[in-house]
Amino acid sequence: MTAFDYRGQLILITGAGSGIGAEFARQLARRGSGLVLVARREDRLRTLAGELENQHGITATALACDLTRPGAAAYLAEQLSERGLRLTGLVNNAGFGTHGRFETEEPQRIRSEITLDVHALVDLTRTFITDLQDAGRGVLINVASMAAYTPVPNMAVYGASKAFVLSFTEALWYENQGNGLRVLALSPSATETEFFDVAGQEAASGAQRLQTPQEVVATALETLDRRNPPPSIAVGRMNRAMLTMTGLASRRRAVSFMGAMTDRASGAPGGSR
Repeated sequence: MTAFDYRGQLILITGAGSGIGAEFARQLARRGSGLVLVARREDRLRTLAGELENQHGITATALACDLTRPGAAAYLAEQLSERGLRLTGLVNNAGFGTHGRFETEEPQRIRSEITLDVHALVDLTRTFITDLQDAGRGVLINVASMAAYTPVPNMAVYGASKAFVLSFTEALWYENQGNGLRVLALSPSATETEFFDVAGQEAASGAQRLQTPQEVVATALETLDRRNPPPSIAVGRMNRAMLTMTGLASRRRAVSFMGAMTDRASGAPGGSR
């Protein structure tokens, strides 16, 4: 395994104010990456940015933004352009879930959930992906969930949203083979974050142990350190074993097969992995 070099990178992290997003910031700063931290709470972002700049000598820019508002990705692109900043990496981590029977959910809450978990992620990726590709050694990490692998009754919208993230990201993994952009869908299970402050503690029912943000982020970065990273990774040996037992582990083979099929249909060049 050869460690990926993050020195000279500039990576934007959404949901950076706490939990997995803040931990991505800490571990990437430790590896020498410059950062753009995005969340709604500017005070948290500025505190974290100052902490990381002082500890690691990197540059961290705090940008407060509500990603559920129309034009959020364009706003961030404008802010970066005004500062003369060009991204080489993107971590789409922001998201939330709700728990309960579908017919009891508030329609506006459902719309906000889909907007943040799906629309904002796609919009940010489309806005910045050419910059990431042009970098020649960029990274794109989209945080999915173990909920992406199977329907989740009582979290129907969340599970479906994360299934979208997993499928979307794995397709981009195939499309970006050979151009230096490392693409990864990261699937944690229940994790010690503020997620359950929103979804409710009952959403964690059945989890034998909550994962920590440290192990979730370490799994992502260790996976990208590989010479030939897979399109997606589940966090935790037990989760990976479960996917193997259910026949869902060979994601690289499935994505590569479908990519080759669609390449032949469209006349596009195939991937190289």
